[in-house]
Amino acid sequence: MKRIFDLLLVGCAGIVLAVPVICVAILVRLTSKGSALYWSDRVGRNNVLFKMPKFRSMQIGTPVVATHLLNNPDTYLTPIGSFLRKSSLDELPQLWNIIKGDMSFVGPRPALFNQADLIELRTRCGVHRLMPGLTGWAQINGRDELPIPDKVALDVEYLHRQSLWLDIKIIFLTALKVIRRDGIVH
Repeated sequence: MKRIFDLLLVGCAGIVLAVPVICVAILVRLTSKGSALYWSDRVGRNNVLFKMPKFRSMQIGTPVVATHLLNNPDTYLTPIGSFLRKSSLDELPQLWNIIKGDMSFVGPRPALFNQADLIELRTRCGVHRLMPGLTGWAQINGRDELPIPDKVALDVEYLHRQSLWLDIKIIFLTALKVIRRDGIVH
């Protein structure tokens, strides 16, 4: 049922977001060197790696680490990078991962391949069995502001409470958070 919901939702989103996706891709290319997309290695269901695209919000050559681990991350942003991140427009290419079946709309955000502490704790708690999501319970309850143990605790809560209705609630609350730009550090 969740996969059908994801595909129906991505179909609707694709129609509505086609023009904004094209506009953002053009803006990224016009305001910085390099490709419009950045592909990163992410940890998916059962800790299997997959490639996840984002609109590039950081300069070419930025170290491949979680943003909070960078010294002065703002210096690495492209001219429109801050806007892309705060509006969550940088996440739109991940609709491709939902179509492919690497991600769902709702689930724990996929960890970077080198976030060993997050991956290990999620695995210990059984969260690794979940399909990663474009948004999730932890996203609407703190996003970038959460320390890893709190994030994983929320992922575990989602693991035990997951349902179609909870997913709909999370998607709705995510839209509100994006509009308000709540919980975004960079």
